[in-house]
Amino acid sequence: MQDLRGKCAIVTGGASGIGFGIAGALAGAGANIVLADINLAKLETARQAIEKLGVRSIGVTVDVSDPGSVTALGQAAEAAFGNIHILANNAGVAMHGTPAEKVTLNEWNWVMGVNIHGVINGIHALVPLIRRHGEGGHVVNTASISGFFVRAGRNQGAYAMTKYAVVALSEALEQELEGSGIGVSVLCPGAVQTGIFQSAATRPDKFGGAFERPEQARMRDMLEGGLAPEQVGARVVRAIRDGEFYVFTHAGEREVIRERFARIDAAFDAVGKA
Repeated sequence: MQDLRGKCAIVTGGASGIGFGIAGALAGAGANIVLADINLAKLETARQAIEKLGVRSIGVTVDVSDPGSVTALGQAAEAAFGNIHILANNAGVAMHGTPAEKVTLNEWNWVMGVNIHGVINGIHALVPLIRRHGEGGHVVNTASISGFFVRAGRNQGAYAMTKYAVVALSEALEQELEGSGIGVSVLCPGAVQTGIFQSAATRPDKFGGAFERPEQARMRDMLEGGLAPEQVGARVVRAIRDGEFYVFTHAGEREVIRERFARIDAAFDAVGKA
């Protein structure tokens, strides 16, 4: 995946935020873009912006938690552009500010349905389409820096749990696709200027419908000093071309992760002790 010109890229959660940043960077590299998003209101505006970059693009309304919806996404992509080469399983929702014991069952089902099953459904329905044509490709799964440690005091256990799962699933996928010509990256960003804390506004009815989470409204200021989505998109394109697996966007959490791993390493010293 050195030359992305004319390749087909699917980006879920592509109408805004990191997804739109990834789509824009891939389009800037010459890829045709399938923007997939649950937010129909933003989808057409995003598609028009992508086409101004000189590539072709379609918008597909998708609920990544629904396997049938993701299967239909693949069919629409192939109908529009032929072979699919790049898949960015990026759609995600926030679940911060609520202690794990107080997260409702609807909220658990929603955050796992999008953040975990969304990636599973993308792998199940779309990776075989990339493998089938034999031209190679790349899969980018969006996790988070929260896939490596849980920030104290933010009550983000439910969210971090889903991102740990995406990291593990990506590690397994990389192993399983070795030798296939399909690369894998797991994107682990820190703070990015997105609307993720408004994600409950598009929660599907099957998970309880749209609502406002007061806990997350208080956390929106955390992202104001974050990276712009287009910076993350450029980072992803570089990772695809360079074959990077772990894709970090911030260095500030490096020491915190080292401390976590040191705690794990030290715990082995207790093995075999009475």
